[in-house]
Amino acid sequence: MASLKLQGSAHRATTQKVGAAVHQHDGASKAGLLERAFTVAFRGLVYAQIWEDPVVDMEALAITPECHIVTIASGGCNVLSYLTADPARITAVDLNTAHVALNRLKVAAAARLPDHDTFHRFFGEADHKANVRVYEHMLRPQLDEVTRRYWEGRDLTGKRRIRGFATNIYKRGLLGGFIGSAHLVARLYGIDPREVLAAETMEEQRRVFETRLAPVFDKKFVRWLIDQPASLFGLGIPPAQYIALAGDDAGGIRAVLRGRLEKLACDFPVSDNYFAQQAFGRRYGPGGQHSVPPYLEPANHADLKVRAPRIEVLHANFTEHLAGLARASRDRYILLDAQDWMSDAQLNDLWAEITRTAKPGARVLFRTAAAPSLLPGRVAEALLDRWDYRAEESLDFTARDRSSIYGGVHLYVLKG
Repeated sequence: MASLKLQGSAHRATTQKVGAAVHQHDGASKAGLLERAFTVAFRGLVYAQIWEDPVVDMEALAITPECHIVTIASGGCNVLSYLTADPARITAVDLNTAHVALNRLKVAAAARLPDHDTFHRFFGEADHKANVRVYEHMLRPQLDEVTRRYWEGRDLTGKRRIRGFATNIYKRGLLGGFIGSAHLVARLYGIDPREVLAAETMEEQRRVFETRLAPVFDKKFVRWLIDQPASLFGLGIPPAQYIALAGDDAGGIRAVLRGRLEKLACDFPVSDNYFAQQAFGRRYGPGGQHSVPPYLEPANHADLKVRAPRIEVLHANFTEHLAGLARASRDRYILLDAQDWMSDAQLNDLWAEITRTAKPGARVLFRTAAAPSLLPGRVAEALLDRWDYRAEESLDFTARDRSSIYGGVHLYVLKG
């Protein structure tokens, strides 16, 4: 009974925090109803894997050994991957209690598991019964009570959540369900998305996309489905971000999604792109150096083990966390795509706290559904004038982001 009460309390806390970030319309309006439906969908696990490219991130952030990073946690892949750049500290915050529990599990595993093979089996393969035994004997004693209760609690099927690591955790969560549904729709038209992964050259990847995947976007049912904002909740896209996404191409949301999928399928070798492997194969596959996130690469494991205690994971709102920090005390900020959700007032509060807590030369990195930076005209000029927008570099980072989901990757550097 105590476990059920704790889980219920955690769900309420997540719903309240996400609601405060997402709700911009009256609950009785159509837009308000959609926002509240998204809040309910978002309160469980959304991302077992984060969909921002950490290799691009680390280049943009220019992390040094003195850096204290503040980032949104999400699925934790990037949080742990940043450790490979040897920062002094990382504070990872998230509104979602499931993401907080996943990050704390990953940090404990990085510090405590005996070798890379065990670590990779747990998070790189995530489909072995042995992982549950590893959790029980090696990880459980290292976790706080709230995190233990999350992983030992029951999902909607009545099974303990930790069993997700015995049955492919990457098929779980809101995003995992969305990808699974997309595979199902493709198969209704006789298409197996894994065909892309069988391509041996980038020319063949493009042929598969143009002859097999692209025509699906012209199907009547798919056109109707894409036009429903709720259909993209599985990508973690709230109504406000859906509108921004749809406005990024004259052809509307269908053209935008087709273009993003084309980039994922055609612009990078799929054997070396773990985002493509997850999207088209629903798991990590064998391949080159970057066929897994940096935190799972064998060469980084020893450093990860030593540096894992540098990470602190908090269930918190990003702006509220910064408000409790000293002036000029942080070096790097990663906002993912969270600003797409925000009102003008929320954006100004956030950037006021970033500017107050930033050291000279501090860097802020974020992504947007649409291509342009959303800050000009919305954040007060007095705040924005303190920052240098690296427009040319941002375009380059956007082009090289292998996740291919976002319209823009944006880098701001504090002047002076």
